[in-house]
Amino acid sequence: MNPIIKEITAPQLKTDLPAFKVGDGVRVHTKVREGDKERIQVFSGIVIARKGHGIHEAFTVRRISYGEGVERVFPVNSPMIEKIEVERESQNMRARLYYLRDRVGKKAVQVKEKRWAEAMGATETAPATETPAQA
Repeated sequence: MNPIIKEITAPQLKTDLPAFKVGDGVRVHTKVREGDKERIQVFSGIVIARKGHGIHEAFTVRRISYGEGVERVFPVNSPMIEKIEVERESQNMRARLYYLRDRVGKKAVQVKEKRWAEAMGATETAPATETPAQA
């Protein structure tokens, strides 16, 4: 990216965003303006894609609403996004989860979930202890 453009857009980038990735379950709190009133609306679902970088970065969230798949694309640095909450972390091996579009029912929102024991560092192997026969 051009350094001049990067310098101009730097103050517009959000810095208080949580770390989320493709496959995570998120709740996106967006500002909705109706007439002269403004309220917060929550859209929760699975992040199926992240695209772009810098000021142009966006992510797509998919959810099933009344049996119908609904996708919404949010610009990461949009002033209309109040906050993003990560509900659950996933353990996927893909950059895009577009295959979820073809799934129906419970399978449409099923991704491999990261277990809390793994997230807390319990997956590290314990140091091998010597047995009396080896000593």
